Amino acid sequence: MSARNPGMDLDLEWVSKARVNTQAVLKRAQQIQGRKVAKKQWQAAWLLKAVTCIDLTTLAGDDTPSNVHRLCMKAIQPIRRDHLKSIDMHDKGITTAAVCVYPSRVADAAKALKAANSSLPVASVATGFPAGQTHLKTRLEEVRLAVADGASEIDIVINRTLALTGQWEALYDEIRQFREACGEAHMKTILAIGELANYTNVYKASLVSMMAGSDFIKTSTGKESVNATYPVAIVMVRAIRDYFLRTGHKVGFKPAGGIRTAQESLVWLTLMKEELGDDWLSPHLFRLGASSLLADIERQIYHHVTGRYPAYQELPMA
Repeated sequence: MSARNPGMDLDLEWVSKARVNTQAVLKRAQQIQGRKVAKKQWQAAWLLKAVTCIDLTTLAGDDTPSNVHRLCMKAIQPIRRDHLKSIDMHDKGITTAAVCVYPSRVADAAKALKAANSSLPVASVATGFPAGQTHLKTRLEEVRLAVADGASEIDIVINRTLALTGQWEALYDEIRQFREACGEAHMKTILAIGELANYTNVYKASLVSMMAGSDFIKTSTGKESVNATYPVAIVMVRAIRDYFLRTGHKVGFKPAGGIRTAQESLVWLTLMKEELGDDWLSPHLFRLGASSLLADIERQIYHHVTGRYPAYQELPMA
């Protein structure tokens, strides 16, 4: 991960003056989606880059130690070794960026990774995920427990009520407390953009989250009706750029929810490269929150290597 974001005092003047030009954002999003993507071996290289940025996730009510174990094994070896070998990438240490689970499954994930001699980080969604509507005391305790169980990254959810009603000081204070509860763990702050009403709110919530010490800002829980969209991403990455220009500190970006195809992962990488530059094209500063994306990338790599698409049963389950 990147160096921790120390945060800064809340700059209310900066936040209150912020305005987003919706038409300009939508136009830019269209441009990004219209870009031609790389082909053949270039595409394979970009897709492997996308794999290394995935937070491989399971957030289901029926998660068990065994499916968490399987997820961890998949994260360690996300692409078949023989396929990596045929494109000379078998010794490049290709893994996903992290595994992401509920707090109660952190210990299972940490144990599975340790047994496999892997240093892959465990990320956990804490703070009353996905709604964030439990008592603050409970949310803080959940963060501490997840860290104690072995999570080195915590994905927190903001209190949308505070953002919707413009209570930026209260939001800043709350995120500051989460930052403290995380200790040495990196903190990714989920804005739940589908519930923030407009782009200006998304920009302001992004700024406040970064001022409060977030190491990453993340679009969604994946449980809202609207998740990661390109226009929202542009608003958030421009907030990241503005914060970097003002403070010199690089904050990461994580789109999550509804990202399922290899093609989409290439658009996300293009967006990061064009808006923030090559520094952000690494798992230190860019993550894709996804549970089913990897399977489609695997299909494309399989096709690149063999010239045909695999039958469903030919790919190991994630």
